Amino acid sequence: MLTPLAWLLGLLLPACAATGAHGVPATAPDFSHLVRPSSPNTALAAPVGYAPKPDIITPAYPLPAPRLFAVVQQVAAGQPATYELAEDKAALRGGWVARSLVLNFPDIIWAEVRPAPGDSSELLLYSRSLYGRSDFGVNRRRVAAWIAAVDAALRSSRTK
Repeated sequence: MLTPLAWLLGLLLPACAATGAHGVPATAPDFSHLVRPSSPNTALAAPVGYAPKPDIITPAYPLPAPRLFAVVQQVAAGQPATYELAEDKAALRGGWVARSLVLNFPDIIWAEVRPAPGDSSELLLYSRSLYGRSDFGVNRRRVAAWIAAVDAALRSSRTK
């Protein structure tokens, strides 16, 4: 349910008046040629050596790429006010919309998992605000939290 403030804000910013992933463009970024905006409202997590330079370095994960992608999907499904936007299981890519609780601002999170040598895999996460110039660090904290949740899920599955 939308708050009255979100409804009013939706008169100027239409995606704020929508619910779930509605009203948000589902165009996935091209991780092979990612160009980040000059505004400080994005966060990128990627393996060392990735260009553009990531805000957070992701490790090599010692499991096959499809398994890591399934863990990322599980983590995304457990996030508050987060809704599936798009999924491409063949490309091991997914997108989600995370909405702020009061004003319903939508942020878009994209994840891509790539196979790496030795039956391991790499994780790329890109979170960006749909509106505004600054995000007060929300996207970076979100990306860090998702990586921590992936790591926790993998540790948990090893102990079972």
